[in-house]
Parts: sequence; structure tokens; C-alpha cells
Amino acid sequence: MPELPEVEVSRLGIAPHIEGQVIDKIVVRQRQLRWPIPMNIHDAEGLPISAVTRRAKYLFLTTQKGSIVLHLGMSGTLRVVNQNTPIKNHDHLDIVMANGACLRLNDPRRFGACLWQQPNEQLKQLSALGPEPLTEAFNGETLYLASRNKQCSVKTLIMNNQVVVGVGNIYASESLFMAGINPIRKAGNISKQRYIQLAAHIKTVLSQAIAQGGTTLKDFTNADGKPGYFAQKLLVYGRNGKDCYTCGTSIRARVIGQRNTYYCPSCQR
Repeated sequence: MPELPEVEVSRLGIAPHIEGQVIDKIVVRQRQLRWPIPMNIHDAEGLPISAVTRRAKYLFLTTQKGSIVLHLGMSGTLRVVNQNTPIKNHDHLDIVMANGACLRLNDPRRFGACLWQQPNEQLKQLSALGPEPLTEAFNGETLYLASRNKQCSVKTLIMNNQVVVGVGNIYASESLFMAGINPIRKAGNISKQRYIQLAAHIKTVLSQAIAQGGTTLKDFTNADGKPGYFAQKLLVYGRNGKDCYTCGTSIRARVIGQRNTYYCPSCQR
């Protein structure tokens, strides 16, 4: 599944090609994605895209009448192609610009989304989202306060989008390793100082992933077709049974919240 860095890399990839461009037409080939594509996305036709922004894993193509809201789901990708580029399997949506460029959504599993948000409206899918991890609104203090009296694991806490958005499975494992915190520990038993360190490492690992192009997953490549490279630098994720780079202990894997979690039993306490 594309995580926050992959979505941000997609935003950075498509924005230069479509910001300021006028939407000529929107072609919907498959309306049944995670939620049905609403008919009123066609209100954007004939209007320029003033900005391409992101909130959590949602991308916003903003016009004066509202925003087209895109989500990549489990396997979605966005490409900027010429409008005459042949259609491939699972090319469900084209947003065609007046200059001939086309933003194309491909989504084999159809867990992605295309929604419409009017000005001064907030979609229900966005109403309970926590702070963005790379902003000042997210820090060790906010994590510590959110953790009080919580019996869930610390990994479950930081993957809760109501606490902080976009810390997916890969980056949660990596951040906890960098902070030296065992992912199994109860969230409510961790000190404020350790949460301050964890928040800093979350910011670092996400920033590095964005800078290096996102993590290469089997279903993801960048908007220009090039794969991400951050996977080469993963410290624990996917390394079950391999030696820890720091101490040499074998990395372990454990399922937490139905997701594989990787950690070093010696370095993480």
C-alpha cells in the first residue's frame, strides 16, 4: 500500500504538469471504486487547477468550484500522460487538460477513491484525521498526551490516524527502531522523553523517504515511472531473521494489529 511518503512523491511528481492547467474533460471508465465516483466531479471541467495539495494520503486538485480528492488505496498509481496514450487494464479515470496532458488513475484492486469536496466543506473521510507528522502540530508532547491510559501497543498508537496521519506500517517499524522502543510495549507505559525522541525519528524517517522517492513496493512507482529508493535503507522492516545492523542480534517479526512488525529485541526496549 502506498504510504504517506509515496503519496507525497506522487504529488510532487504530478503538480508541475497540472497546476495552472485547465481541465478540459473528466473521463470515468469505472465509477465503482472504494466509494462511487460522484457525478459532480464534472463541475471542475473548464476550470484551472489552482493547487495540488495533500492531507494524509488524500490528494486535492483544487479549482474555484471545489476540489477533486484522490486516494490511491492499496494499489493505485497516478501518471501524467498524453491524452492519446493507449488505455491499459484498470485505467479507471482520466482528468484531461486543455493542453493535451492527462492525469490517469490506474487501480487494479479498486480500493482507491475519487471524491468531490466543495469549498468550505469537509468530507466525512477527513473529519477525524489527526495532525500531519511533518508539521509543528505533531510532536512528542502530543504523542505523550494521546498515549495516557492507553493499553494498546505503541506501534498501534502511532499508526492511529486520529493521533497522527500517515505513519504506516513500514515507517512505524523504522521509527520505533531508531527510537529504541519495542513496538509491543503498552503506549501508556512510555515516558514523555521517549515520545519526544520517537516523534523526532518519525519526522526524520518520513522526510528521508520523501527525499529519496518513496519506498519501492510491488504496486508503486513514482509519477514519472521511476521506482522509489528508500527501501535500500530500511533498517528492520522485512528483515526477519537477518542480523541487526547495530548489534548483530537477529531481527524478529511479530503480528501487531494484523500487520507484520519487525524489531530488534536487543536494541528496542
